[in-house]
Amino acid sequence: MWSSDRRKFLVLLAAAPVAACGFSPAMAPGGAAHALWQQVQIDDPVERNGFNYVTRLEERLGRATGPRFRLSWTLRTEAVGAAVTPSGAITRYSLIGRVTYSLTRIEGGQTVASGNLESFTSFDSSGSTLTSVTAERDAYERLAVILADQTTARLMAAAPK
Repeated sequence: MWSSDRRKFLVLLAAAPVAACGFSPAMAPGGAAHALWQQVQIDDPVERNGFNYVTRLEERLGRATGPRFRLSWTLRTEAVGAAVTPSGAITRYSLIGRVTYSLTRIEGGQTVASGNLESFTSFDSSGSTLTSVTAERDAYERLAVILADQTTARLMAAAPK
């Protein structure tokens, strides 16, 4: 019983500094990035990777209801052989993704934030055709989510008041 009480005490003790510093979520009302919540019109995707990217951005920023900002973006991906057998067969691929983004005010057209981001993931292609195709599709989706999360973090850091 004493061990259980000690764990509760340690959890409360660990949470005290966070509560004392006035921590609040960035997207919460009054938070540093609340001006972006449901205010960003994201350019439409034209292919699967872009769809995954935009879907994740909308999960994080909310779907625009009365947009004040426009997010333009370009996503490029490249598959590079990462593991090759002695016979020359590629058994693992690295996916490299690059996104260029620009957040502008709809009224006035001023650029609020812009930048270039890059990340990577990989997948194994040594299994059956089905497992290889599934692994590849999953890797592209993971890459789009990673890049969308990085974009969201940058936008939140540069959020207008």
